Amino acid sequence: MRKTQPTVPPLGQGKRGEEGHLAYLLRQASAATRLRMERALADLGVTPPQFAVLTMLAAYPGLSNADLARLALLTPQTVSVIVANLERAGALARRPHAVHGRIQHLDVTQAGAALLARCRERVTVLEESLAAGLTATEERTVRRWLVALALEGHGEGSP
Repeated sequence: MRKTQPTVPPLGQGKRGEEGHLAYLLRQASAATRLRMERALADLGVTPPQFAVLTMLAAYPGLSNADLARLALLTPQTVSVIVANLERAGALARRPHAVHGRIQHLDVTQAGAALLARCRERVTVLEESLAAGLTATEERTVRRWLVALALEGHGEGSP
C-alpha cells in the first residue's frame, strides 16, 4: 500500500480558516502581522522588537532593561541586545538610577524619536489595514477582547 502525502489546505481554508482552533488562528494572524511589519520597517533598519522597545520607551521614559523586557514582551537577553544596538545607532541613551548604581534608565534620544516617527507612519498604515472593514464599535470590541486575553494569560482576570 502506497502512502500519500497529506494535503495542506491553503491559508484561509480548513483548520487554517474559520474551522481552525481560535488559538491557532490568533497565532497565524500574529505571524502574518509581524511579517508585514518586518517588511514595512526593513528599509529603515528597524525590526518589530526594536520598534516595540522604542515605542515603550517613548511612552514610558526612564525604564530599566527589566521593565522594558516585560512591557515589550521580550526576554531580558533580547532587550539587552536591542538596547545595545539602538544605543550604538544613537536612538537611545542611558542614565544612572538615582539610588541603585547598577540600574540604568533608558531614554529615547532626538534621533530615536525621529526614527520612531518614521516607523510609526508605516505601522499606522498597517494598523489601519488591520481595522479596515470594522466599525468603530467592532474595533473597540476586538481591542477589549485582546486585552482580556492578555490579562487572563497573566492571571489578572478580565477588565
